[in-house]
Amino acid sequence: MGQAIQVEITVAGDAAIFDTDRSITGQDGTSYTSAEQAASDDRFPGRLASALFAQGDVASVWVASNAVVVRRPAGWDDTARDHAAQVIRDFFLHYE
Repeated sequence: MGQAIQVEITVAGDAAIFDTDRSITGQDGTSYTSAEQAASDDRFPGRLASALFAQGDVASVWVASNAVVVRRPAGWDDTARDHAAQVIRDFFLHYE
């Protein structure tokens, strides 16, 4: 069930902006600065942020509508960028 999310990536310094082809949250947006804060939110943005924090070296996650901004102090190499994109891409998939 579910369908993969299409993701376009823009990296600017320590922030990666993941634009998706569907809304994940409302227009207000939600920000998380720790894995614990994300884990305490059982809504879709909190679940997605938890999965992104699990990748390691993530300082913050902001989710608003169809955009996900992830800050990573170590910067973004291809592996980290691709892994975060895959987490977002597969977020709504329940079965492979």
